[in-house]
Amino acid sequence: MNQSLSTQVLIVGAGPTGLTLACDLARRGVACRIIDRTPAHFAGSRGKGLQPRALEVLDDLGVLDAVMAAGAPYPSMRAHDGATVLGDHVMFERREPTPDVPYPNILLLGQWRTEEILRARLAEHGVRVELATELIGFEQDRDGVTATLARAGGTERLRAAYLIGADGGRSFVRRALGVGFEGETLEAHRALVGDVRADGLDRDRWHVWPKASGGPVALCPLPGTDRFQIMAPLPGEEAVELTVEAVQRLFEARTGRSDVRLRDASWLSLYRPNVRMVDRYRVGRVFLAGDAAHVHPATGGQGLNTGIQDAYNLGWKLGQVLAGAPEALLDTYEEERLPVARAVLGLTAKLHHQAADGKPGALRRGAETRQLDITYRGSSLARDERGGGGGAAARVLPGDRAPDAPCQDRQGAPVRLFDVFRGPHFTLLAFGAAHADTVARVNARYGPAVRARAVVRPGEPAAQRSLVDAGGHARAGYDVDGDALVLVRPDGHVGWLAAPGTPGQLDDYLRPLVAGERSPAGGA
Repeated sequence: MNQSLSTQVLIVGAGPTGLTLACDLARRGVACRIIDRTPAHFAGSRGKGLQPRALEVLDDLGVLDAVMAAGAPYPSMRAHDGATVLGDHVMFERREPTPDVPYPNILLLGQWRTEEILRARLAEHGVRVELATELIGFEQDRDGVTATLARAGGTERLRAAYLIGADGGRSFVRRALGVGFEGETLEAHRALVGDVRADGLDRDRWHVWPKASGGPVALCPLPGTDRFQIMAPLPGEEAVELTVEAVQRLFEARTGRSDVRLRDASWLSLYRPNVRMVDRYRVGRVFLAGDAAHVHPATGGQGLNTGIQDAYNLGWKLGQVLAGAPEALLDTYEEERLPVARAVLGLTAKLHHQAADGKPGALRRGAETRQLDITYRGSSLARDERGGGGGAAARVLPGDRAPDAPCQDRQGAPVRLFDVFRGPHFTLLAFGAAHADTVARVNARYGPAVRARAVVRPGEPAAQRSLVDAGGHARAGYDVDGDALVLVRPDGHVGWLAAPGTPGQLDDYLRPLVAGERSPAGGA
């Protein structure tokens, strides 16, 4: 047994959740290791839909261009009855970008490719996934976690400040902690799912046989490949071999189509929908995220996306605490994410049962699945000091997602708020002439931890790093009429709003969140 050097964070599980967290920590300079028990990277589509909010997270992590280049809009669905075309319909209604929502539509991209892009980004930070490395035990004390890892050639003991279980629905970390995982497995709704090549079908549409015996059969083209994802329910105790020959026989029997030839399966699996979630996200220095904390039916494309947001919420908090902020900040991970998981689980279960019952419109998806309205209102990190100018009727409240807005720099070049937010820092937007000195004071006091920018109207004095709200979209997006301060958290949610606001109020809010701020001229 070898004793390894310590690391700050050990991440168990290298799916989208673990990779998102590793990317976020690595860009903060946090030493982390990410392990996965499988001998090779996952090669299937599985979670294939990236929701608008997940795209915003990937934008912040610097991989959105690669994701958009690899993915594609969801195609329309073509319904068949045997060889007869019944008609086309759209599952996801296309929306046009708006000033506050630049990526309004879900993107189709196989999970294997999403993971590949995140791994490449992680490698740019000098971190690589350690495959065929299994966590077989861990112990924690007040100062850290001692983990035992098994790999070919022996075992290793590793000391970490924190351990993150992102190791899926059968999570070893969750079971070792004894955390409850309440809910149900929908055995009656088993399905075959996998990736195959399909000769005889065009790739412009998502092909569905809704009247197929035994339940609807679907073949969805996967962008960047010549494969389709196949899904077919397996009612009752029906068994099927996980071979492409067996899948071909099932397809022909269900659809009556012998002219479509399935071949070269890269991944086949028996899928059992689960509706389960934990009763705790944290036990001491060990945290759960993604499928280790909540598992969803595939309907609505929520599971992978919710895991990405778990990681995005946890990453900045770990970074702040490891930099010296009070450890109590980590309690807000469970406070904020557990209610979100509960709400999303309710949504996915509802959508699943509607589809299983064949209800009209069950395959259409609306705004509720885009995850743009997920909020942390009521969190201990959400503070409103607008002196009666806020309230429930306001468009944006503390805890909400921070809207984007197109602005200009003082030379007239375009710059978006998302460009300003991108990175591991807090962002202070200072609206109004009353805050002419606030920006310089905040930047001097907090350095790179908080980046303050003045937001000015056209014609008002603009400093070097001011944002000119040429179209009024920033003020409209944040419900600002006069002088105000808006603090955006590193995960793109509004933390604090004040009107008119003072630097002292900001200091009071940031004190438990940011460690080691610089002393301003003239003292604290």
